[in-house]
Amino acid sequence: MAARRPLEGLLIVAVEQAVAAPFCTSRLADAGARVIKIERPEGDFARGYDDVAKGQSSYFVWLNRGKESVVVDLATPEGKAVLRELIDMADVLVQNLKPGALARLGFAPEELRQTHPWLICCSISGYGETGPYAERKAYDLLIQAESGLSSITGGPQEPARVGISVVDIATGATAHAAVLEALIARGITGDGADIRISMFDVMADWLTVPLLHEEDGKPPKRLGLAHPSIAPYGVFATRDGKQVLISIQSDREWAKLAERFLYRPELGTDERFATNVARVRNRVHTDGLVAEAFAGFDEAEARDLLASIDVAFASVNDMASLAAHPHLRRITVETPAGPVAVPAPAPILMGVERDYGPVPAVGEHDALEGHEDCVSTGEKVPAT
Repeated sequence: MAARRPLEGLLIVAVEQAVAAPFCTSRLADAGARVIKIERPEGDFARGYDDVAKGQSSYFVWLNRGKESVVVDLATPEGKAVLRELIDMADVLVQNLKPGALARLGFAPEELRQTHPWLICCSISGYGETGPYAERKAYDLLIQAESGLSSITGGPQEPARVGISVVDIATGATAHAAVLEALIARGITGDGADIRISMFDVMADWLTVPLLHEEDGKPPKRLGLAHPSIAPYGVFATRDGKQVLISIQSDREWAKLAERFLYRPELGTDERFATNVARVRNRVHTDGLVAEAFAGFDEAEARDLLASIDVAFASVNDMASLAAHPHLRRITVETPAGPVAVPAPAPILMGVERDYGPVPAVGEHDALEGHEDCVSTGEKVPAT
């Protein structure tokens, strides 16, 4: 029998679409919270992103397991009344409508906090709700470009998109952490919170290291599968044409690599290579020495030797390799079109079996049966 999950008894109302907010609420649902997803009559537009998961969107299947779908037309008085009723009982409201949209509908978070002091509101936007860009539409790739992330991604010839929706995912993970912090604080003080998170702020935070390099007069360069601050840290070809990525994290590791892989122990103390700063300064020569050594081994030989001297390395895989990877864990999620196997969530609770709910069809839970029981264990006084 599955153990009780930590957020059971909490009600999350999610006025959400796309990726960032659904990422946050999917993790809350995994932890046992009841998540009621408010969808437009046509459904979350992420349902139409692709059709690769048994004819359904991979994004939607990934990020909406364990939720209940309720179609609400918030442009109508009836729809507003439904949302009001749900918020009256909710522990957390997560929303990623355009800034100001919820307020124009009569649900401004700052006002909700006055009438619902226990409520935790988490609002996700592109650029926040103040400032010169507050009214701009913002999606993942737009923020990758605007924040400068794309300028340090890719090879020397041109900027590139990170291959996943990293801004959305990072924003959703940030929102998830902020909501959990607020729930902990509410357990101590009894008070909710009004949380505002922008995609741009999340990426700016994540770009601290390259930004500080820029401001110190050392603008980062696009190096493909190489590291801008560490050498050797990149891809090298073996004699049989295979690619292996290695990472040398310390001068001690470099000395060991020089002695036992390059077979040139003197390079461990050579002032051109003895420190990481020196190796990065002389990156072309450093990488040339390592490339020459790799060219003398077949892939299997290189991997065995690197493992024997405890040097970090990886294969340069593709999605087909991931699908067959011996280390990949999966869960099976039920969907309206049948079961879909997806990668398992990363956290492992030792000795605890966790169930994951099904992906809902549009409006599957419109009847809202039993929602009156979804009240936190803390006392709530509904708004009058």
